[in-house]
Amino acid sequence: MPQQGLLIVVSGPSGTGKGTICRELLRSNPQLKYSISATTRQPRVGEVDGVNYLFVAKDKFQTMIHNDDLLEWAEVYGNFYGTPRQYVLEQLNNGYDVVLEIDTQGALKVKDKIPEGVYIYIIPPSLDELADRIHKRGTDSLETIKKRLNCAGGELTQAQNYHYIVVNDQVETAVQKIETIITAEKHRADRNSDLISRLCQTNCT
Repeated sequence: MPQQGLLIVVSGPSGTGKGTICRELLRSNPQLKYSISATTRQPRVGEVDGVNYLFVAKDKFQTMIHNDDLLEWAEVYGNFYGTPRQYVLEQLNNGYDVVLEIDTQGALKVKDKIPEGVYIYIIPPSLDELADRIHKRGTDSLETIKKRLNCAGGELTQAQNYHYIVVNDQVETAVQKIETIITAEKHRADRNSDLISRLCQTNCT
């Protein structure tokens, strides 16, 4: 039976670059699996259904909630987001590591159910830098940008509920830090108790 995979949850305020970090992390580490979230929001320019998100209607999302098909779900900026349960659990049970990029509300719900996961919070070098990144992205209206910036300060206070904080000053550096975290987590004693048990049994026979 394969060793249980590692769940890596990545969160952070909008505009911190967590999506870019996750894409680069997956590109550099083909053994990682990406959990695609379901959402009721409209696709942004360039986003593809089934690749960036599973874009679903609100009535279908409500059905998924009713059927307990979501590991977590939350309403953010008037839209619903959720993590399909089956895919994540299947990949973890098959020994694959899964990267989950979700908002803070959802991440804390997942943490209650899967506390052994690795929870990483991405922050910008400064709030001024965050504002500049959101404006340059050019995908949101001025009203939405203002709302996101107003929420960012409150969201940052949630960082204390995560295991690690990573400052995204440069994407490459942030990815390297997360790779280091994953490597260290895989070598934790409590994640390798089966290995120790097998070694002890071999020495005793």
